[in-house]
Amino acid sequence: IVADATTCRRHCESKHPGKYRNWCNKVGFKSKLPGDIAARKLKATETQRTLDGLLVEKKLADRTVPYSDELFRQAVIEWLVATDQPIQAFEHPKFKEMIDIASRATNGVKIPGREATHAEIKGMFKKHLTSLKSRLNVSLICCHTICKTDDMLNVYRVPL
Repeated sequence: IVADATTCRRHCESKHPGKYRNWCNKVGFKSKLPGDIAARKLKATETQRTLDGLLVEKKLADRTVPYSDELFRQAVIEWLVATDQPIQAFEHPKFKEMIDIASRATNGVKIPGREATHAEIKGMFKKHLTSLKSRLNVSLICCHTICKTDDMLNVYRVPL
């Protein structure tokens, strides 16, 4: 009697493979011979199905969930909790404006990624600074035109 089952299986495979396989078929037992196990594994990898043929990309219109007040309320609260926003965020005018704009979308909303958002913020900031600079220049010119005295202009002069 051998304590190690793998040694016994190797012995059965080399000396008595036909008798063992007949017994397995008769009893309905899966063969545990090392060669048979390897053959089953090889067959499983060769016949393993992939999901490529089963996956079908849905169009955005197919993925759009119909609107309901209850679903919207649930989504907003989940967003509030997941992003750790204060409850007052719902009352902010910019939040309401964002929701109003998104509600007019007919084919869903495309949310920009991190890099695109970063670039957009930088562009908006630059545009704001340019606008501010031009408004300050206009104010200085208007002041010069109205006052027409160098003493008054020196008081309000802003270094650029």
